[in-house]
Amino acid sequence: MLEPGLEATIEETVTEQMTAEALGSGDVPVLGTPAVLALAERAACAAIEGELQDGQTSVGSWVELSHLAPTPVGERVTAHAELAEVDGRTLTFEFNVSDERQQIARGKHRRVIVDRSRFLSP
Repeated sequence: MLEPGLEATIEETVTEQMTAEALGSGDVPVLGTPAVLALAERAACAAIEGELQDGQTSVGSWVELSHLAPTPVGERVTAHAELAEVDGRTLTFEFNVSDERQQIARGKHRRVIVDRSRFLSP
């Protein structure tokens, strides 16, 4: 049973493919906001890994994200997500992302638990 308090942290080194320039979300060679969101989602998924029933998965449904500071290629980033609320099939996470110097992003993210095969059916 999913309960608030589940949490996970992931780490990654910023690559050229993660930059705003590469992702088309800007023209600067620093960590792009779409990559920040992907890190937050990965941390949320890791927090509930092994907690869902067989045949279930979760999908992102909503995000509120403040991207606070730039992070250059080559720097380590850490994303931490904690399950803050469970409302039926809806899971709300609070997250923060930091680089080696400072917090670079924070926000909330919702995921919905779905039946994998039904979700993928045409």
